[in-house]
Amino acid sequence: MRFHTRKWVKPEDLNPNGSLFGGRLLAWIDEEAALYTTIQLENSKVVTKYISEINFMASARQGDIVEIGIDVKKFGTSSLTLICEVRNKMTRETILTVDNIIMVNLGADGTPSPHGKTKIEFVRDRLPS
Repeated sequence: MRFHTRKWVKPEDLNPNGSLFGGRLLAWIDEEAALYTTIQLENSKVVTKYISEINFMASARQGDIVEIGIDVKKFGTSSLTLICEVRNKMTRETILTVDNIIMVNLGADGTPSPHGKTKIEFVRDRLPS
């Protein structure tokens, strides 16, 4: 799994218990999934269709640095199914896992559209040498 994004847990990210608010973490994950899908499919018109069971395993506190890992589980005709792990950068402790995030590629008319991708591509491989 590749960890693409790091977030610093700040006071505004905390719940009344003084730990990272789960809703804030889910927003970060949803944004990361959208960015990852946009880059993979080369289309900024993508939407989140489904997020499976979320398994919170540990918490994070103010000042912690968390990193979000995303990987492709499956290429569909008009979708990508992703997996996600969030961990504490300093301790490497897993904070959360998500087994399935389904992102859908949209066409110009806003409906699901085939993307034609079958494997993970890296931006560096798309650039001329």
